[in-house]
Amino acid sequence: MALVPYVENSLPALSKLHNSSAQFRFANHDLRLAQDWKKLGVAAVVWDAAVVMCMYLELGKVEMKGKKAIELGAGTGLVGIVAALLVLAKKIGIFLTLLGAKVTITDREPALDFLSANVKANLPPDSQGSAVVSELTWGEGLERYPAGGFDLVLGADIVYLEDTFEPLLQTLEHLCSNTTVVLLACKIRYKRDTNFLSMLKEQFRVEEVYYDKQRDIHVYQSWKLPPRRDL
Repeated sequence: MALVPYVENSLPALSKLHNSSAQFRFANHDLRLAQDWKKLGVAAVVWDAAVVMCMYLELGKVEMKGKKAIELGAGTGLVGIVAALLVLAKKIGIFLTLLGAKVTITDREPALDFLSANVKANLPPDSQGSAVVSELTWGEGLERYPAGGFDLVLGADIVYLEDTFEPLLQTLEHLCSNTTVVLLACKIRYKRDTNFLSMLKEQFRVEEVYYDKQRDIHVYQSWKLPPRRDL
């Protein structure tokens, strides 16, 4: 699963990924996510794209309350956890409900025990029913998930392996209706990453809605295109 081998203190920039946990404050909650690079590689560390996605969700630009959401390639589960938390924020004397979706948090089977433990540890008792952890390998067993059954699809740093592009697109096509919003947080590292965006644009309308310059992370919002009518 890991893209690079685990080497203790191999690069200073990666040292935070070797820590056993990562701490954040989102949705007015203190979160502590376990990490385990040695065991699960990239699936068990918090990447910058997940942090930026959570920052974007906190801006309140996407309606979350009561929505049915699914996170793909969840890893540590940070994005799905934040999406499930219900927050009341006071702004100019008005209380606004920012987050609080019903979230299905997914990853491949080897990562599920680790993912489930993070979700259980970070959701308070009154939010435990807002999230379920489920196995999903892109392009496989999609009939277990309702076609077009989600209001929101979330993915943070899931665009990096070219072999997964086709099954990822197939999965998005299955999960989305014409009103589903897809949010992808990505670091554009290689030409193949831009190639994926080109592939995505064949089936979805794609707009960049946020950019974190410090972390070099883009957030793209997408909607399914209507079927083409051959003339």
